[in-house]
Amino acid sequence: MDNHDHKNSHDHSDHDHHDHQSHKMSHKEEAKHDHGEMDQGGHGGHMGHNPGHGEMGHDHHRMMIEDFKKRFWVSLVLTVPILAFSPMIQGFFGYEWLLPGNPYILFALSSIVYFWGGWPFLKGFYSEVKAKGPGMMTLISMAISVAYFYSSATVFGLPGEDFFWELATLIDIMLLGHWLEMKSVLGASKALQLLVSMMPSEAHRVKGDHVEDVRLEDLEPGDIILIKPGEKVPADGVIVEGESYLNESMLTGESKPVKKGLDIKVIGGSINGNGSLKVKVEHTGKDSYLNKVITLVQEAQKSKSKMQNLSDRAAKWLTYVALAIGFGTLAVWLMLDFPFVYALERMVTVMIIACPHALGLAIPLVVAISTAISAQNGLLIRNRTAFEEARKISALVFDKTGTLTKGDFGVTRIESVQDDFSENEILRLSSALEQSSEHPIAVGIIKKAKEQEITIPKPENFNAITGKGVEASVEGKGIKVVSPGYLKESGMDLPEGAYGSAAETVVFVIVNDVLAGYIALADEIREESAEAIRIFKKNNIKVMMATGDNDTVAHAVSNELGLDGYYAEVLPHQKVEIVKELQEGGEFVAMTGDGVNDAPALAQADVGIAVGSGTDVAAETADIILVNSNPQDIASLILFGKATYNKMIQNLVWATGYNAFAIPLAAGVLYSTGFVLGPAVGAVFMSLSTIIVAINAQLLKGKLIRSEK
Repeated sequence: MDNHDHKNSHDHSDHDHHDHQSHKMSHKEEAKHDHGEMDQGGHGGHMGHNPGHGEMGHDHHRMMIEDFKKRFWVSLVLTVPILAFSPMIQGFFGYEWLLPGNPYILFALSSIVYFWGGWPFLKGFYSEVKAKGPGMMTLISMAISVAYFYSSATVFGLPGEDFFWELATLIDIMLLGHWLEMKSVLGASKALQLLVSMMPSEAHRVKGDHVEDVRLEDLEPGDIILIKPGEKVPADGVIVEGESYLNESMLTGESKPVKKGLDIKVIGGSINGNGSLKVKVEHTGKDSYLNKVITLVQEAQKSKSKMQNLSDRAAKWLTYVALAIGFGTLAVWLMLDFPFVYALERMVTVMIIACPHALGLAIPLVVAISTAISAQNGLLIRNRTAFEEARKISALVFDKTGTLTKGDFGVTRIESVQDDFSENEILRLSSALEQSSEHPIAVGIIKKAKEQEITIPKPENFNAITGKGVEASVEGKGIKVVSPGYLKESGMDLPEGAYGSAAETVVFVIVNDVLAGYIALADEIREESAEAIRIFKKNNIKVMMATGDNDTVAHAVSNELGLDGYYAEVLPHQKVEIVKELQEGGEFVAMTGDGVNDAPALAQADVGIAVGSGTDVAAETADIILVNSNPQDIASLILFGKATYNKMIQNLVWATGYNAFAIPLAAGVLYSTGFVLGPAVGAVFMSLSTIIVAINAQLLKGKLIRSEK
């Protein structure tokens, strides 16, 4: 956006914004619709057992947690008499307590545990078979079914001992493991719930002289609302009266309250300080910034990354391996002339151990946590894969204005080059073209015009000159406010002394095709830029700058920050070429831009990062959106991407390594030493591995904050 094509982007942003929103909403409906299937696939299938519990994901999830909790406690209560009346347990503890019809009591109690306690697993098994994708449910179901039907057969005449007690304890432990797993998954989504709960339920709408309390859904764009001190802002809008400090930390990660006054935008969900504000509503409900954040986070959590696909494949193969080893174990022990009961027990234990629950949880949990933490810190991830690949970034191409610099332009000089035009006249005519733009240069010019108390005329036949400036008719004169690149192209000479200071940005005012004068503005370099660049260098990342500004300014900024290179007077389409050139040189390139003008370059880059605050969050082509235009956030993003990837790898290694170690023990390879892993112990270790993976994923929570220091 440095190339001063600010109005162009401003004009188009509303259109893009609208398209983007309808696109997003369709995704959101789809996300709601698919929630059951997503849970079933993403978290091991067990969540698919109770599909009819309403549309809202969190409520559905909570109901299922309650369901597993209830099944666990009921099964546990029934397991106590099953253990007490089991001949094997009695023999082990050396007591005898047999009731008349003892086997039938055991059979009846175990049947309830199997059919009611084990129902989620049996249903999940049916779903997996139907989908031709055997997975964890297949393994659990086979283990408990083999145990139940074999034991039932012993009650009705088959020689051998029952192991109803193992069936019951296995189901208890599986239910407990799932219950804990689902609780931890819900915990990961709490940041989203927090975002949802940030909006107040009512707003104070101003109608003439009185104020009425209305429900949030009844607010409409254009309404004037009153926000009292300490209240939450109910909708996105613009301040029309009053000034106050607003706390936007939950939305943008900005820890300091931000001072806001007349004509400044406010974001729904931020908290008002001590001042009273009247705000004109711009966006409500599904169009609000907060809702876009929630939608983006939901989509990122829903979209499967490459790592997720890897864990899915690993789980599937583990299922086949476990089934092969399970039946192989049964065959080997039978061939060694061991009793069928013993061989069956080995097979059942292998099936239990092999349940890849830790594997099923390894990636989704890290994804859920990292996405939620990122959103809380002003990093909105739209593309999971790009976020994971942020760790590979070797070259960064930065926009200058508002990213490396504050973007807070102040007019330093106004020079006339024609006697017919005074400095005030140059300022008056140029401000006519700049008054509806939000570009920092435009804001600086308007600020100066207001300070001078100049009456700004209205422009007609407004037109953006792509990448070079703007033009319009003002009071019958053809006015252009353009970059130095336009002068060069038009064959006009740069006036002598146009660049008094290396840090100045200069725009030229042309009246009826004659250069009338120019306005010089200066933009301070952000304090955070130097620290961010130090972090990039430390991580061997090259930092480049591509700006529409002149070479003198670009050179000055590049020198001060110690950049690896810069490109000056660059037009939007040339940014794509810069990115391509770097990629051809073997670099993994991240591009930062405003998401509208820089869209082609953002799309071309390996990782596209849109910078820009508030409601301009709808950058369609970016993979990651930074709510604040702070370069240090990009450093945080890269370091957090590395931490996230490491957690995924650790979890995958733990989940698969655990199985590789435990399956042979369950099969009985150490039988000669007297050590054999029993089914119940196997189930305990299996649940433990799931909990370890969950705890490891939670450790991500400290990573983003640390990377910012």
